Amino acid sequence: QLQLVESGGGLVQPGGSLRLSCAASGFTLDYYDIGWFRQAPGKEREGVSCISSSDGSTYYADSVKGRFTISRDNAKNTVYLQMNSLKPEDTAVYYCAASTLLTVQAMCVPFGSWGQGTQVTVSS
Repeated sequence: QLQLVESGGGLVQPGGSLRLSCAASGFTLDYYDIGWFRQAPGKEREGVSCISSSDGSTYYADSVKGRFTISRDNAKNTVYLQMNSLKPEDTAVYYCAASTLLTVQAMCVPFGSWGQGTQVTVSS
């Protein structure tokens, strides 16, 4: 079972920043594309960003392009999501999951199990 643990969420004012971490437990993260997803109250879960295991290719949803940056540190078995210029509409529970990055279709498709997620609240 590909279990990932999210952390780093919190309450931040609009325009602020947060860095989320996604740590792998019991397996080596190197071999997997990893995606970040979020679910706001009353909305469906949506893909936010994804990073390839092979060449570092990335995908970003249009709503976060230019503000969020995904990266991976294989030595620490962790994937990060740096979130800058946060907006109230970024408020959601953020999840990471083993995924498949489809670069041609510009999609990130999760296949791993979901963790607890980490709450991000952007509010003044």
